Amino acid sequence: QVQLVESGGGLVQPGGSLRLSCAASGRTFSSYAMAWFRQAPGKEREFVAAIAWSTGSTWYVDSVKGRFTISRDNVKNTVYLQMNSLKPEDTASYYCATRRELSVKLRSVAEYDDWGQGTQVTVSS
Repeated sequence: QVQLVESGGGLVQPGGSLRLSCAASGRTFSSYAMAWFRQAPGKEREFVAAIAWSTGSTWYVDSVKGRFTISRDNVKNTVYLQMNSLKPEDTASYYCATRRELSVKLRSVAEYDDWGQGTQVTVSS
């Protein structure tokens, strides 16, 4: 079983930045891709960004392109989400997830095998 632990959330003013981290651990960690999703109160969980573990290829939802950057550290088994120019509409609980096998549907919640507990991001003045 893989454990995913997110950190780095908090309260930030509009236009500010945060960096989320997600550390993966377990008996054997093997992943095709890792991703960040977010869920605001009363809304469905939505895809934010994903990264292929071996190639570093990345995918983003249109609303965060140019503002968010996903990256990974293969040695530390950690994925990051650098969030710049934050907006109030970015407020949500952010979850990391891992997909073990090849998939072409990395924007889908259903494709992921393991999830972290989430970290809250609040963008407000």
